[in-house]
Amino acid sequence: MPRVAILAGSKSDVPVLEPCLQTLSDLGIEHELHVMSAHRTPDKVQKFAASAADEGFEVIIAAAGMAAHLPGVVAAWTPLPVIGLPIGKPGMSGLDALLAIAQMPPGVPVACMAVNGAKNAALYAAAILALKHPNVRQALEAYRREQAEG
Repeated sequence: MPRVAILAGSKSDVPVLEPCLQTLSDLGIEHELHVMSAHRTPDKVQKFAASAADEGFEVIIAAAGMAAHLPGVVAAWTPLPVIGLPIGKPGMSGLDALLAIAQMPPGVPVACMAVNGAKNAALYAAAILALKHPNVRQALEAYRREQAEG
């Protein structure tokens, strides 16, 4: 059974992740939500990211606002694909988070979604999993058919 880890940089980011959680559920993809900060709990982030593959996760979605270091830090510690989800916060409306995620240095790739693009993060994770898991591919194809019929 494919598993996706969803990491939120703070508890205040969790409401933005609801479309991600719902979409993964709708597609039948097992997922877990964890709250951890690259700045406030760096040891927790390192331990989680370094062991995520051994724990059975296949994709990590890391959501963060402002400086948005969480996706990059996670990517530095795991071989798994990391999807960065910039969270819009007051001030720059998420542009700062978007740029922090999109401008990763060579050698540490992070996919970058739109600001608050939680649903697309789930769909991108599903597309990655669909390469290996026929049940996810079928669910994603059905989702897209329903969307087209809409």
